[in-house]
Amino acid sequence: MSGLMDKAKGFVADKIAHMPKPEASLDKVSFKGMTRDAITVHSHVNVTNPYSHRIPICDIAYVLKCGGKEVASGTIPDPGWIEDSGEITKLEVPAKVPYNVLITLMKDLGRDWDIDYELDVKLTIDLPIFGNITIPLKTAGEFKLPTLSDFFGGGDKEEEAAVAAAAAQ
Repeated sequence: MSGLMDKAKGFVADKIAHMPKPEASLDKVSFKGMTRDAITVHSHVNVTNPYSHRIPICDIAYVLKCGGKEVASGTIPDPGWIEDSGEITKLEVPAKVPYNVLITLMKDLGRDWDIDYELDVKLTIDLPIFGNITIPLKTAGEFKLPTLSDFFGGGDKEEEAAVAAAAAQ
C-alpha cells in the first residue's frame, strides 16, 4: 500500500513541477517626475499568465539602492490581477527618493549627473493550487537626472557646445 502512495506522490509532484507558471520581467528604472520634496522614478513589471483565468496579485515589494545605499523601499498591496491567456500585464512600481538622500550620493552625481542603481522587486501572486508564490526580479543600471535646460527648453548638446565655445573666446 505504501508503494502505491509513493507512486501517487511522485506522479503528483512530477505534474506540479512541469505545470506552467506565470513569468515576469522588470524594465529599467526611469525618471518620472519631481516635487519639492523628492524625485519619483519608476519601473514596470511585465507579467504573462499561461492560464485561462485571471490570477490575483497579493503585493509587490521593492527596494531601490543607489551607490550601494538603500534610498527607497516599500510594498504595493493588492495591485490588481494578472490578465489571462498569455496577455502581458504591465504593473508600475514607483519609488520616491527624497532630495536629502540624493545629497548623500553627491560623489556619484558630481561626476556625470547620473545615478547608478539596483532595483529588487518581489512579485507575490496567489495561485489556487500552489498558494502564494513570490517571483524575484532584479535590474541594475544608471539613469540620467534632468538638468535645468531640460525644463526650460534647452538640452541641445550642439547648441550648448557652441555657446560654451563662444563664451571661451
